[in-house]
Amino acid sequence: MLFIAKIIISALVIAAVSEIAKRFTFAAAILASLPLTSILAMIWLYVDTKDAAKVSILSENIFWAVLPSLLFFLVLPILLNMGLKFYTAMIISAVVMFVGYTVYALILGKFGIHI
Repeated sequence: MLFIAKIIISALVIAAVSEIAKRFTFAAAILASLPLTSILAMIWLYVDTKDAAKVSILSENIFWAVLPSLLFFLVLPILLNMGLKFYTAMIISAVVMFVGYTVYALILGKFGIHI
């Protein structure tokens, strides 16, 4: 039952952003930029495990993962403004982000930070 509740609440958040974006893109962008997925994941992890240490580790790993994820949001509008088709731009942006994660992880590893 808890698993179904997780799915419903998480889906409602995503659907709300999508619906708000139809009329108020900036408001939807603000809502989407909040770490709602991360917050929900931490809540679900804590509810399931009651382990604050696991939530702490997850939070720290999310922190280190944010920077390369921003590549996606930088590259996507550039490609769309260049006239690329939506799905092509999404795929290329995701690939750029993955490459960014890989390079970023290698760089952090040199400093003893492992994500």
